[in-house]
Amino acid sequence: MDDLFDASSPKWKNAPLADRMRPRTLDEFVGQDHILGPGTLLRRAIEADRIKSVLFYGPPGTGKTTLARIIANTTRARFLSLNAVLAGVKDIRTAISAAEDALRYHHQRTILFVDEVHRFNKAQQDALLPHVENGTVTLVGATTENPYFEVIKALVSRSRVFELRSLEDKDLARILEMTIQDAERGYGDREVLIETDAAAHLVSTANGDARSLLNALELAIETTPPDEDGVIRVTLPVAEESIQQRAVLYDKEGDSHYDTISAFIKSLRGSDPDASLYWMARMVYAGEDPRFIMRRMLIFASEDVGLADPNALRVAVACQQAFDVVGMPEGRFHLAQCCLYLATAPKSNTTLSFFQALSFVEKERSGDIPNPLKDGSRDGEGLGHGKGYQYPHAFHNHYTPQQYLPDQMQGTYFYDPSEVGYERRIRERMDYWRSRDEAESLEKRVQRYGEDDAPDA
Repeated sequence: MDDLFDASSPKWKNAPLADRMRPRTLDEFVGQDHILGPGTLLRRAIEADRIKSVLFYGPPGTGKTTLARIIANTTRARFLSLNAVLAGVKDIRTAISAAEDALRYHHQRTILFVDEVHRFNKAQQDALLPHVENGTVTLVGATTENPYFEVIKALVSRSRVFELRSLEDKDLARILEMTIQDAERGYGDREVLIETDAAAHLVSTANGDARSLLNALELAIETTPPDEDGVIRVTLPVAEESIQQRAVLYDKEGDSHYDTISAFIKSLRGSDPDASLYWMARMVYAGEDPRFIMRRMLIFASEDVGLADPNALRVAVACQQAFDVVGMPEGRFHLAQCCLYLATAPKSNTTLSFFQALSFVEKERSGDIPNPLKDGSRDGEGLGHGKGYQYPHAFHNHYTPQQYLPDQMQGTYFYDPSEVGYERRIRERMDYWRSRDEAESLEKRVQRYGEDDAPDA
């Protein structure tokens, strides 16, 4: 078990700046006002030392482990910590045994902090579950992954989930200022001057991640010699060298992957080319496979544009083929062209009518194929299959009313063309064809039953 929270240990004194500057109390904590502001449930529970099992979920550098440390500093309970990357079932059992002894012999409850709890496999989480359930330990878990997917349901149901958000620029600026002024843990014991544009660059490029900010600040200060006045001057060039690339939260197998591609597709569907380009740029910048993005756009061209603009699929396929030939980085032009075309194309999702037909097939009894539609090349003479079929090309406008569905499905429609883009022209044709079909069907019913007794369509 890690001695993470012992601020007097040599290990802590030699720790990186980001670790040394962790807030020790709620008053020092910066950001996350939605869960830690005055009067909030979590703040009241920590201050009253009445914390129940909780899961802290959010991006790196937003304060999950820091909150665990604050709980450790304020609680009267025994506090144990495990890192799920390093710990196994044996470590869990050791922690549980210590918790049982503390409860049995000292009437002291135990809070067990598990960092990166999503790294525990199902067997490890199952080993922890009964002891959380019976109150032997109070679980405090930290995870960058959505606990509703990465933590077993039984543990989630016995815990309160708190989502931490990326820090705002004003929060990062405050952390920067506190670090420069703190003589014990930061750089208050040195003459440090951070130029305004340098500070702005550090804050902006950290992108809501306090750890990224402090790591860059530490590198900038520790590698910059004092000038003749003994002042360490952090200029914009120094800041740019210290944090050259914006920290973008993106895990190809985690929440950020699914959330970002969701935002991208919804922006395309909402016909917002600017948002579509932005979300696609975030994925490309973070290293997402461009072919994955292109595949999603190929699907979108049929699912969300469809017959409102039949050319959309042609453009998407052409862009995909061109990208495969050209590759990166020039292939980004083909990604962009496909994205912009789809975002600005008229939209229709009538291809979903296939799934209505599929559902009908799954639920309803299969009707007989009308005899004229059957294959007459094999048994037309013996069984009369295909007899009565009317060849549409032999008629005016290459169309004639004819029964194509089973008898019991007459009048059933799956495809309802929209009035958007090219599909408006399709709707005009379909309205004409269906009106003739309905008239033909009515005429046949009148002939069969008589005008007064003909059943409704």
